[in-house]
Amino acid sequence: MPRLLRAVALAQLPLARTLDLLAAALAGDGDALLPVPQDEPGRRALAGLRPDTPLQLGEDDQSDPTAVVVATSGSTGDPRGALLPASALRASANATLSRLGGPGVWLLALAPHHIAGVQVLVRSLLADTEPEVLDLSHGFTPEAFTLATGRLRRRAAGRRYAALVPTQLARLLDAGGEALAALTSYDAVLVGAAATPEALLERAQQAGVQVVTTYGMSETSGGCVYDGRPLDGVRVDLDADGRVLLAGPVLARGYRLRPQAPEFVEHGGRRWLRTDDLGELDGDRLRVVGRADDVIVTGGLKVSPAAVEAVLAGLPEIGESIVVGVPDPEWGQLVVAVLTARDRARPPVLQEVRAAVSARLGPAAAPRRLVLVDHLPLRGPGKPDRRAAADLAR
Repeated sequence: MPRLLRAVALAQLPLARTLDLLAAALAGDGDALLPVPQDEPGRRALAGLRPDTPLQLGEDDQSDPTAVVVATSGSTGDPRGALLPASALRASANATLSRLGGPGVWLLALAPHHIAGVQVLVRSLLADTEPEVLDLSHGFTPEAFTLATGRLRRRAAGRRYAALVPTQLARLLDAGGEALAALTSYDAVLVGAAATPEALLERAQQAGVQVVTTYGMSETSGGCVYDGRPLDGVRVDLDADGRVLLAGPVLARGYRLRPQAPEFVEHGGRRWLRTDDLGELDGDRLRVVGRADDVIVTGGLKVSPAAVEAVLAGLPEIGESIVVGVPDPEWGQLVVAVLTARDRARPPVLQEVRAAVSARLGPAAAPRRLVLVDHLPLRGPGKPDRRAAADLAR
């Protein structure tokens, strides 16, 4: 009899119940899990994945059960459900623990309906430890992070780990004091789900944070490239267009209700995930340079938003930024930066920002407008929402 795909809001359950459900799903003794958000609109957005109905032919395997179906963040349309077999989740978790130096106790500071949160739970199960849960019902705050870290330190000896998104890391660094002390107490802090600006990474390292950048996605059971280098068993390549290809035991089985998924391709005798990211390889070291669908064409020249954002991140008056293209009858697209200021009383000046970007990337990449906001629009686990930013820019 086909196993059921059970929708469950893990954040609303007692931790022990969450771990029991996940353990049963990994063993194939329980339903496959579709982690859903706590809010009703978020749950409705996943209705297309047909929760609480059986897995279909080809979506499960008795010898390697589909344990979790994780909804992608929907950057290219409606969310897709990555079918993650138990072997892929275990391979990812074991490779992570090996890379970090062994098992430890985790802080769960990310929503458990995203793959990064799911993997904190899987790693905890495999290490036979219990994570400390940070209450995110009222959003992420440095104060709550500090308190949760204190609870973790009091009850758990040995290695301690945390997983964050860049926005969380930036807020903790900005807060300083007790929040920074809590952050530097971890043996490793994984930072992923979105690109980590080089300037933010340098700030963290100079502050003494044991930060590890991660790259991956739901389809790869979470981060599979750490500090530019693939985890054990993971292969990285580029196709003819420069898109990043990923292979290895961490790959999803496919997508829910999509038996033919063109994102998974055969290449060199292996099964690969063809991502939407553009990259460069230096030996086995990967550098992601942006997304293929984010390129801005202005005055006939191509501009990488990620490259412009990297320059903006190094300017002292700018906090975070999203660079987008806005339709323009003369230029085709205008480069516009939606950003936050470190000090609202001293906002960035357009002419100074343009000069800084022009000096690094050329005048075509220099933003022609700045849109100042209190907080960047985000989607999923801290990823920049370029659609919402483009709406603001327009």
